[in-house]
Amino acid sequence: MVIYHPEYYQMRGCNMTDAYIFDHVRTPRGKGKSDGSLHEVTPIELVTQVLKSLKNRNNLDTSRIDDVIMGVVGSQGEQASNPARVGAINAGYDEKAAGKQLNRFCASGLEAVNSAAAQIMSGMSDLCIGGGLESMSRVPMNSVGGALGVDPQVAYGNYIVPQGISADLIATKYGFNRDDVDSYAVESQKRASNARDKGYFNNSIVPVVDLHGEVLLDHDEAIRSGTTMEDLAKLKPSFSDLGTTYGFDSVAIQRYPEVERMEHIHHAGNSSVIVDGSSVVLIGTKEVGKELGLKPRARIVGFSSTGTEPTIMLTGPGPSAKKVLKRCGMTKNDIDLFELNEAFAVVVLRYMQEMDISHDEINVNGGAIAMGHPLGATGAMVLGTMLDEMERQDLNTGLVNLCIGGGMGTSTIIERCN
Repeated sequence: MVIYHPEYYQMRGCNMTDAYIFDHVRTPRGKGKSDGSLHEVTPIELVTQVLKSLKNRNNLDTSRIDDVIMGVVGSQGEQASNPARVGAINAGYDEKAAGKQLNRFCASGLEAVNSAAAQIMSGMSDLCIGGGLESMSRVPMNSVGGALGVDPQVAYGNYIVPQGISADLIATKYGFNRDDVDSYAVESQKRASNARDKGYFNNSIVPVVDLHGEVLLDHDEAIRSGTTMEDLAKLKPSFSDLGTTYGFDSVAIQRYPEVERMEHIHHAGNSSVIVDGSSVVLIGTKEVGKELGLKPRARIVGFSSTGTEPTIMLTGPGPSAKKVLKRCGMTKNDIDLFELNEAFAVVVLRYMQEMDISHDEINVNGGAIAMGHPLGATGAMVLGTMLDEMERQDLNTGLVNLCIGGGMGTSTIIERCN
């Protein structure tokens, strides 16, 4: 889906309502393991707490909420049955606040924000919440199943490989080596540690508490401060066995015969961390904001999703970014700050190469390699992180991107309100 710049509609005699971001809150990211600080917290409680916080800190009249939209990837067990609606009920929202969940894999949280914005822009809603959820310690990744990964007819006929193989394929095809990805990962840890220590995330993070109100977690607990190249050099590649023993290298090379031999360079230290978390973004018209005393922080300029070749899979952010920039009448030079989810280090390195931007312009406070990637929640989290940083640096425009399983990319452009 692409939303055109307002002038596009005005030239054609149509009216399109601007969608504004009023606020963003998120939980800290907890380690997605049984010993993680958020493991004992149910997914619906994670959603409930961010929705309560959003309501309380904005003195929000929840009877005005048209829809709550949550991205969830592992839509089974405790994360099934529409946690958006159930969370709204549990958070004490007015019964008029509807809810739905959606799944665009890793971009689900950003897709939920974009869907909320689309409802506002179309004039069909005045005030919505978009966000996401993933409790990866309680609903493990890949436990849901699905045709993409397990149906032989789909996998064999379309050269489908695991994402780690796709990441190593990108590195091999575009000439990135082990030092490149490890160096990027070390810098991500350094930037995230600096941002945490200086309180750059404090505006958006709401502590998660237990039933007695005691704080369980108030910071991103996966950050590994002081990580060095020497530390990462000790780690073995994570996907070489998948490639050789299980034959996925051969599958990738069949699709990309120009790659003679796969180089396996990704491991736990330069890939995103498995974590738990939830996030929400409050979006609406300027008019409803004025009526409810909500101050617009940014305008959603446009957004886009696109499909790309599914074997290499993780190269969608570049084409998606170029698509939304073109549709909005902009170029990369109009963007002050970029944010791209660090699913694997090479995803960002390839994006920087393709977009011809420097590391000084993107992920300035680190990313998922350091803090973690709570699948359905990440998109809304990185959007909020980017907005906080734009305000801190007094920047005007930002572009957030995510790569997506199955070969897709999703992008959103925002412009600060001064």
